[in-house]
Amino acid sequence: MQIGNIPRPEYPRPQMVRDDWMNLNGEWDFEIDNALSGRERGLPDADALSDKIIVPFCPESRLSGIGHTDFMQAVWYTRTFDLPAPWQREGRRTVLLHIGACDYRTEVWINGQSVGEHTGGYASFSFDISPCLQEGRNRVTICAFDNVRGENQPAGKQSAKYGSFGCFYTRTTGIWQTVWLENTSVSFVDELKLTPCLERNSVILEAVCRRAHGFTLTAAAAIDGKPAGQMRAVVVGGTARMELPLSERRLWTPESPALFSLQLTLADGDAPVDTVKSYFGMREIVHQDGKFFLNGKPVFQRLVLDQGYYPDGLYTAPSDADLEADILRGRAMGFNGARLHEKVFEERYLYHCDRLGYMVWGEHANWGQQTCRPEAWENFMPEWLAVVKRDYNHPAIVGWCPINESHDTQNPNFVRFLVELTKAYDGTRPVIDASGWCHVKDVMDILDIHDYEQDLEIFRERYGDLAKGQPIACGCYNETDTGFPTFVSEYGGVWWSDADREGWGYGTRPATKAEALERLCRLTEILLACPAVSAFCYTQLTDVEQEQNGLYTYDRVAKFPPEVITAVVSQRAVIETENFKQDKENGDN
Repeated sequence: MQIGNIPRPEYPRPQMVRDDWMNLNGEWDFEIDNALSGRERGLPDADALSDKIIVPFCPESRLSGIGHTDFMQAVWYTRTFDLPAPWQREGRRTVLLHIGACDYRTEVWINGQSVGEHTGGYASFSFDISPCLQEGRNRVTICAFDNVRGENQPAGKQSAKYGSFGCFYTRTTGIWQTVWLENTSVSFVDELKLTPCLERNSVILEAVCRRAHGFTLTAAAAIDGKPAGQMRAVVVGGTARMELPLSERRLWTPESPALFSLQLTLADGDAPVDTVKSYFGMREIVHQDGKFFLNGKPVFQRLVLDQGYYPDGLYTAPSDADLEADILRGRAMGFNGARLHEKVFEERYLYHCDRLGYMVWGEHANWGQQTCRPEAWENFMPEWLAVVKRDYNHPAIVGWCPINESHDTQNPNFVRFLVELTKAYDGTRPVIDASGWCHVKDVMDILDIHDYEQDLEIFRERYGDLAKGQPIACGCYNETDTGFPTFVSEYGGVWWSDADREGWGYGTRPATKAEALERLCRLTEILLACPAVSAFCYTQLTDVEQEQNGLYTYDRVAKFPPEVITAVVSQRAVIETENFKQDKENGDN
């Protein structure tokens, strides 16, 4: 269900789809509250605010209609909506308010009554607003408090200064993903966890069901429109568990991203009470002996760093098509995936990765928060777990990286528990504890390195040493931390702009575009030629504001011929050549 001509009208949660929903994007009343006096001034009950904003775009963005880029302590939103009459019928009176993301501490009121609070600027959340609703017209009010400069909250690349600088960019305050309503039965499927089992050609299904003890949950899978398996389980307490055997064996790979559709039906006896549509991919990702294995076969990850910023929308893509287009831009340059950097990407992006076969690493926006402080436990852990739970089912996610470039002052117990928490919920994917700088030894699955060396001879010698079995420095702050990285998770960052010489990139700015292209191509070839490297991530897909080391400009114009980049990036790596020979010898075609 949609309301007129609104921005970002698509269904925001592709892995749990219901028919009865309402998109609340569009024009809202809006007010900045730097004095934090909104509650005292009665804004939770206000019929109007002092300004207008277009949701889901943050007030710093041009698409919001506000474009206010100074600090905002708190922001307020309010609007009315008409509750559809069918949503009030017997058995269908549960109404959930969903917010894709709101930065940072959020409280929601319905008709002046508080329905809940949420802490975290990146995880999706929802509230059951049913008790506060009335027939016909209702009012929803939202307040978001945000303090980037306090260093107690994850903020990613949001600038803690007035303006952008270095690799810090325009801030995002308040709502930045779709706000929507969903109507369900009193008993409904609330959470879904799907784990592929390639050995048995089945999927393990766990579903949290509200107010449904003793009900039955039926799961029916299909592929290409043909039935592929069905199973039923009884809800015990609040959870239904089952193993769903599949009659078709179709694996998810970047070359052939097969997806099974899934329909869940919750029933009280013979009476269906809730229907949810979902999907899953059958794939297994393992890191072992310095190599990545996808479905039992070695795979070289050719990744590009993606920070998910847009000139007009900042954190928010102007349209669903823009999300897909960035994936296609990466593919057009020869990359088979991306490292999603210092930001939790929205579910629609991950959906497009799933269907296009684009491997990605999930990461939290840990910059902005001092992980040596006690507040890190309270403000980081719950949100990270919520992110892992939300995105667990996406086959495109091939690894987790909760922390990027942590300092040597970090609390190692915090990092250790963070990794253990991640693995406790998801034991199927590799985890990097703290990418690039200060690892906690014997915790992570993969030792990775960030290497922005621009001198080709030094770079070639370094990875020649690694190929000979000599350890190289893996910590920018702790040069005695040596090891054998197999994932160069950041490199390149070659600085180039046709028009602007005021930005920045890594190393000295090449004198010509041809020199810039030559440098990035040779750096890539050196890594492909190193038998100890099984994955790399080039920095970066697009420029972001003053950072001008992208393969595309901030406006998504290619700086270099994509076919030239593709020819280099797609060259067979040494480890692939060795595996290819072994496969041929073993008769594997």
